[in-house]
Amino acid sequence: MGIYTRLPADLEVDVIIAGGGTAGCVVAGRLAEADPNLSVLVIEGGQDNYDNPSVVHPALFLDHLAPTSKTTIFYQTNKQPQLADRNPVVPAGGVLGGGSSINFAMYTRAQREDYDSWDTPGWSTNELLPFFKKLETYHGQGDPAVHGFEGLVQISDGGYRAHRVTREYITGANKVGYPFAHDLCDFDSNNAVAPFLRYSSPDGQRQDSAHCYVHPLMRDGKHPNLHVLVETQVVRVLFDDTKRATGVEFIPNPKFHPTVAPLKDGAPPQTIRARKLVVLSAGAIGTPNILERSGVGAKDILAKAGVPLVADAPGVGASYEDHHLVFWPYKTSLTPDETNDAIVTGRIDRNLAIAEKKRRMGWNFVDAAVKARPSDRDVAKFDPALKAAWDRDFANNPGRPLLFFTLVQTLLGDPSAHPPGQYVSPAIYTAYPYSRGHVHITGPSMSDPLDFDLGIFTDAGDVDLKTQVWGYKKHRELMRRTAFYRGEVAASHPKFPAGSRAACVEVGEEHDPDKIVGDIEYAAEDDRAIEQCLRETIGTCWHSLGTVKMAPFEKGGGVDGDLNVYGVQGLKVVDLSIVPKNVAANTCNTAYMVGEKGADIIMRELGLGKK
Repeated sequence: MGIYTRLPADLEVDVIIAGGGTAGCVVAGRLAEADPNLSVLVIEGGQDNYDNPSVVHPALFLDHLAPTSKTTIFYQTNKQPQLADRNPVVPAGGVLGGGSSINFAMYTRAQREDYDSWDTPGWSTNELLPFFKKLETYHGQGDPAVHGFEGLVQISDGGYRAHRVTREYITGANKVGYPFAHDLCDFDSNNAVAPFLRYSSPDGQRQDSAHCYVHPLMRDGKHPNLHVLVETQVVRVLFDDTKRATGVEFIPNPKFHPTVAPLKDGAPPQTIRARKLVVLSAGAIGTPNILERSGVGAKDILAKAGVPLVADAPGVGASYEDHHLVFWPYKTSLTPDETNDAIVTGRIDRNLAIAEKKRRMGWNFVDAAVKARPSDRDVAKFDPALKAAWDRDFANNPGRPLLFFTLVQTLLGDPSAHPPGQYVSPAIYTAYPYSRGHVHITGPSMSDPLDFDLGIFTDAGDVDLKTQVWGYKKHRELMRRTAFYRGEVAASHPKFPAGSRAACVEVGEEHDPDKIVGDIEYAAEDDRAIEQCLRETIGTCWHSLGTVKMAPFEKGGGVDGDLNVYGVQGLKVVDLSIVPKNVAANTCNTAYMVGEKGADIIMRELGLGKK
């Protein structure tokens, strides 16, 4: 038992979990706890996250987006002509606990329609509800019938909230047509605004899957069957002549083992056998790469990459999906206690704040959000392509939001380029994008570049782009109707033409949201300015999914309803790769659920206990 950076030579295990992210840690903890005689090994490319200040204190989550971060993997995408020829970077969890250790810590759940649309036995919302309840200890005011109170993951406000900001944002949302909801995370509420909770304990500690599911077992002296190997990359899965997974090949991660860097992949590969099962849980980008290096993927892609074919699986690496996200910063009249700008800019000493156990260190500075649908008046102004998509996919499905509005209470951008102050940077992301991308290997080595096409704004009719244009306008009206609004940060908003009625403004203390009558008028050239700005700024929501989707093989699926990889045996995928259709929420909750459901499937198959 232990957390290793080098694998003990004599270690033999029953189950290997390749990837110690959100879902992988859930699976590891549940399996190890279910049977002390079942030996489980997690292999994680990143470092141990135990008691890492940037992990355990939600207020510091922006640390993980710094280019020098050691907790994040930054995946480079291909040049995207439709995104102003940019090469957007997609961050992903690169530490034990994965995305749950570095994300915004927003507790958001999807809609009932989302899981029902997966159309897979055992995976409807009603069938999954026990797993959603099992994972959480809920401290909110939602309906107890749909929440859990004995789980390993604490859900609370972390002991800190900027209450005035929450109230004023909710008031602004009410004025543009979004009523208050006590709980937008009950699977059914929609088209409303609500205060949001976080993956944080009431005393302000982040509730990542490693700290909740793995570390307690590693330290209680009762689970010598659980092993964790960090700073180590899984190269590929090994198969026998019957195409059964027998183990994995791995190397030290050169990012953390610089002495082995001169070799092509850092060091000669090592192998370890799995007596019962191999589970891939390396995320929606990492998992398909491992599969393809193992010979499981589309035969033409593998042939081009020089990888011998084990199983032809065209769905692997295809159908990459993400939510499309953009932040729109605003100036405010808020106080230093109502945004996180003081911590971001260093005006508050973080080490002193931690030492003094300041409550705001448990705050992710995201206090409220909206699941948004357009009004009939809005829809009447939609262009034909967006109107057709709305009529087909949303009009008769009231549980489906079009966009997600999230109030982020800090300046997301270069603080040195703006005067000191208190800012907010509301985020808008598309709930169900039509665009798709792909991620594939180009060679057999981990050092070979990826063919990673983000795919944002590539859908027919530019529906995704036009959806974001509507979202920008709608949310701008919401912001104008808050008492703390003091104007747009013009440098981060569209460059409207001279004389435009839609031009960015600054307002003073005399701003009275109750006197605003009517909405901003936008001309055709204003719409073009918004579209251009979106192409120049839109990017990932860090919600990668769908690259080994759970669907019939003939429909591009990579795994079946029991998460078995098509074409081989003894190999499962348990992470967001398996999501067949997007969810209207931040994806951490779905990843936790997939881990719980996957662990249950494995335990049943191995005869390890009951749900």
